[in-house]
Amino acid sequence: MTRERLYLFDTTLRDGAQTNGVDFSVEDKILIARTLDELGLDYIEGGFPGANATDTKFFSKERTYQNARFTAFGMTKRAGRSASNDPGLQGVLQAHCDAVCLVAKSWDFHVRVALGIENEENIESIRDSVKAVVASEREAMIDCEHFFDGYKANPEYAVRCVKTALEAGARWAVLCDTNGGTLPDEITDIVTALTRDVPGANLGIHTHNDTENAVANTFAAVRAGVRQIQGTINGIGERCGNANLISIIPTLMLKSEYADRFSIGVTPERLTKISHASRVLDEILNRAPLRQAPYVGESAFATKAGIHASAIIKNPETYEHVDPAAVGNKRRLLVGDQAGKSNILSALTDIGITIEKGDPRLDRILEEVKAREAAGYAYEAAEASFELLARRLMGDVPQYFSVDSYRVLVERRYDANGDLKTISEATVKVSLDGADEQFWSVAEGNGPVNALDGALRKDLGRYQDHIRDIELVDYKVRILTGGTEAVTRVLVETRDTATRERWFTVGVSPNIVDASFEALIDSINYKLMKDGATAGTVAA
Repeated sequence: MTRERLYLFDTTLRDGAQTNGVDFSVEDKILIARTLDELGLDYIEGGFPGANATDTKFFSKERTYQNARFTAFGMTKRAGRSASNDPGLQGVLQAHCDAVCLVAKSWDFHVRVALGIENEENIESIRDSVKAVVASEREAMIDCEHFFDGYKANPEYAVRCVKTALEAGARWAVLCDTNGGTLPDEITDIVTALTRDVPGANLGIHTHNDTENAVANTFAAVRAGVRQIQGTINGIGERCGNANLISIIPTLMLKSEYADRFSIGVTPERLTKISHASRVLDEILNRAPLRQAPYVGESAFATKAGIHASAIIKNPETYEHVDPAAVGNKRRLLVGDQAGKSNILSALTDIGITIEKGDPRLDRILEEVKAREAAGYAYEAAEASFELLARRLMGDVPQYFSVDSYRVLVERRYDANGDLKTISEATVKVSLDGADEQFWSVAEGNGPVNALDGALRKDLGRYQDHIRDIELVDYKVRILTGGTEAVTRVLVETRDTATRERWFTVGVSPNIVDASFEALIDSINYKLMKDGATAGTVAA
């Protein structure tokens, strides 16, 4: 049976750029667009040329992609002007692009309140603007803004906006749930009714996530007849975000309900790059990837319970709905207070340690992990600390250095300008393995942990080149017991700026500074171990 074609339209660079705190550079956009094209998407909406300097520059020259059509976003012409005399529309038409997507009001309430014009004037703007795009020999499409709210208020007018765009020559009329408040059953009913009069082959869906239903609404629209899907990488977008293409694409390809009926431009080989595409965006935004993200998150195929881990080793289908390798991810059997030997064996295999199930060292590692977890450690979230612990128990980790003492001072004072300042200063005394002299380092920071981190990494003698490019990028504190003498757990995330690798370490202590310092020391030891740094003494 011939499968129907679905078309994927990415708006990360336009609608995603409206995310609070997101500000793409031209270089960022070039990298993201190339990543999307390699994934096999059909349309890449690059932005709104003429609206800002970045987008104008991005569209200032030809950009050729192997799979995607480079798309410019714009607005329909203003009422009372001709298409040829509207600067905004003409700016979009002069951009280097393959397709143009224009936003148009399809809710008569917005036509009246936001635009302040009559319904007929809006219809004229849609018709003339689409014709202008077609005349420029670009593929034309209309984003019917507020379509679902408009349909519920005045279905005749909302449908007329769609029909006007298609009759004027638009390839696509995209149905937008702009406020994000429509629910899946409403999407199904409205799209089903619309496709009685309008071919679904010319309809798209654009949903927002304000009720956590953007992905569900997208699939509801597809089942009801639309054939273009709009969304963003990782679901970024205005307010609560857009439909997440990183979740939608694997579902289309790996779930038989869709895979047997539809085809998309993403091949199985390209699908294995989807986790990478998700992380590329996170790197550009300088934020940690969402661990619980479906398909691509670190926890998407992670199992903690020992009985579950044992079953997965026998047959992964017992607790996995798809093969993690299909989406470029991997299986993770976590170590923790609920872990069994299967979890530990899997974790050791992942870090390159081969050990038999009957090896007494395995019991020793399991007992130590459980004892430490009872004391407050959390190795499921600190894999670098777990690897150090396991290798130390097996006698595989050199004693690179020891911290003989450290001191942290926190001073709050007024500076010369009369401004109140808080300054932290840390002093660390370190002995290197095989060295006769101790190393003293002093550093200031915006807090005691930052100062300690700076002092510890300021001078480690022959190991300095190994740690030159690492930096602390995240720091989390959890109070494990109540009261002023509470036990504190600190989780530190460290990044190598040269390789982009990240790792997590943990420390536990009644003293928050001491817990933090323990995690920092583990972080440096992990980097030295991974780099194969040499030392004379091996820890017992």
